[in-house]
Amino acid sequence: MDDLDLTDLERRMDGALTSPAKEFQGLRTGRASTQLLDSVIVEAYGASMPINQIATVSVPEPRMLSVQVWDKENTKITEKAIRESNLGLNPQVDGQLLRIPLPDLSEERRQELSKIAAKYAENAKIAVRNVRRDGMDTTKKMEKDGDISQDDRHIYDEEIQTITDKSIDKIDELLSSKEVEIMQV
Repeated sequence: MDDLDLTDLERRMDGALTSPAKEFQGLRTGRASTQLLDSVIVEAYGASMPINQIATVSVPEPRMLSVQVWDKENTKITEKAIRESNLGLNPQVDGQLLRIPLPDLSEERRQELSKIAAKYAENAKIAVRNVRRDGMDTTKKMEKDGDISQDDRHIYDEEIQTITDKSIDKIDELLSSKEVEIMQV
């Protein structure tokens, strides 16, 4: 019965929870956050790199981001990457400093962001279900190989389903709180 490790399955499902939590940080709400630009990739030095590898991102005011580009040559491409990031941001260039005011979100944009958040949550749920399927496949194989009885397999399967349900509930809670945050005016 060493082939099935329920704590490992739980750990893998919890790992699926970190993905939407990180992605949610990049979704814009009414407040500035340095994580907002984490998804921005800049083509610099012949490679694709996250914005935090060529600039310092800070929050000087609640509704303003500033990006201090380290190399003057990368200012234009950084500005372009932010504009094309689909975050609805319009940077203003001041030397090597990009000031990014956060405009108020329209109702339409809020609903769009909620849909994106729901997509992130659904991807996490799919990952959790894949872990569940792996666990269920393992119990079937163990039963077929004669390592466990049919009754033991059903007990394992119920425990796997319980762990899965808890993980799905956590994802739903994350999504719900993010939707409330997005919809706040």
